[in-house]
Amino acid sequence: MTVESLRPKDTTASAEPPVAGGAVPLLGHGWRLVRDPLAFLSQLRDHGDVVRLKLGPKTVYAVTTPALTGAVALSPDYIIAGPLWESLESLLGKEGVATANGKLHRRQRRTIQPAFRLDAIPAYGPIMAEESYALVERWRAAGGVLDITYESFRVAVRVAARCLMRGSYMDARADRICADLTTLFAGMYQRMVVPLGPLYKVPLPANREFNRALADLHVLVDEIVADRRAGGQKPDDLLTALLDAKDDNGNPIGEQEIHDQVIAILTPGAETVGSTIMSLLLVLTEHPELGDKIRDEVESVVGDRPVAFEDVRKLTYTANVVTETLRLYPAVWILTRRAVADTELGGYRIPKGADLIYSPYAIQRDRRSYERNEDFDPDRWLPERSKDVPKYAMSPFSVGNRKCPSDHFSMAELTLVTAVVAHAYRFEHAPHSDARPRIGITLRPRRLMLRALAR
Repeated sequence: MTVESLRPKDTTASAEPPVAGGAVPLLGHGWRLVRDPLAFLSQLRDHGDVVRLKLGPKTVYAVTTPALTGAVALSPDYIIAGPLWESLESLLGKEGVATANGKLHRRQRRTIQPAFRLDAIPAYGPIMAEESYALVERWRAAGGVLDITYESFRVAVRVAARCLMRGSYMDARADRICADLTTLFAGMYQRMVVPLGPLYKVPLPANREFNRALADLHVLVDEIVADRRAGGQKPDDLLTALLDAKDDNGNPIGEQEIHDQVIAILTPGAETVGSTIMSLLLVLTEHPELGDKIRDEVESVVGDRPVAFEDVRKLTYTANVVTETLRLYPAVWILTRRAVADTELGGYRIPKGADLIYSPYAIQRDRRSYERNEDFDPDRWLPERSKDVPKYAMSPFSVGNRKCPSDHFSMAELTLVTAVVAHAYRFEHAPHSDARPRIGITLRPRRLMLRALAR
């Protein structure tokens, strides 16, 4: 099915999508999206390919099938906007590649894309390997119980900062990023599903903590840019590319755009990759046989020497474990778009200005797309089996011009980290570990406390 085939010849005859059940007065479906969003979104397809939701006073259209989510992602009739992006605006701004649209977005993609070319990624390999082995050594020295939230975000921040913004990067600064993003992403999800606007300005403790974290992160970004300029150095990295970038008139891009772009670099590097590392460690804990198979693969491919970036493409089973983790535990589990024209989707009329919502989590766990859809099965990504997965039923990095530019970078990093830690350790839950999903703008285990047992 093509995008064009999903567009109508005449939108005037289209029907309104059905309204999902379960709305409550004032909050609409926002209450269910706060209480148990994963279950709520996962059952929406049973009510239709497109259904209407009420989020407070707003009507939102939920898209539930792989083909239609692919159509929304690829069509120029839908832009980056809607409840998700409105909630993120105070963090990401309006001038970064994550939130920009149209010509500005295309220019920004051209600026940052060279840093993520396939032939550029091997240069980051030594840093990824060094940080992976530093993680293993720190765990060996620490012993006892590990706070996996801290450990996962720390390594993710350090890899992103050292690869994409080369130069000195103190641990204290990485810790600030982790702490700030943890607070912000939790608060932003609530602002998305219960958009009560002025109430979030009331000086309640949660609002004060949110505002403190937001202010600190913006100060931190300004420090990073100021440090680079004061140092007078121009390493071949993404931050240098931003500082040297020109706008469409050939002038240097503005300070706000530089600021927003650095935020756009740090956020996926810290929050989404860190969340995925947490999920990978949960998988290795609850399925120890996977770690055994990864260890065997590493020893078969690498032998007695340390794992290097050059080994990643040969670690196919390890990569399949990463892919299956991305399927079942996608960090980016909810997305929104906005219609910029009257369109039709799945036979239903979508008016101009309407907000759309869809869930990669629900799409990637749908029983209609996957046999044994809830089972963790890395072998479903073997070539002879993966061809049976419907198109757009697995898009952890999105598709089209909104596809994450760092997809190959992130897959290499996740595969390398997984290979190194699974070869060194088995894992078990420690007291007070809570593997239940923590619902924020991103998805990750709530509080993962593990013991790393040397192999």
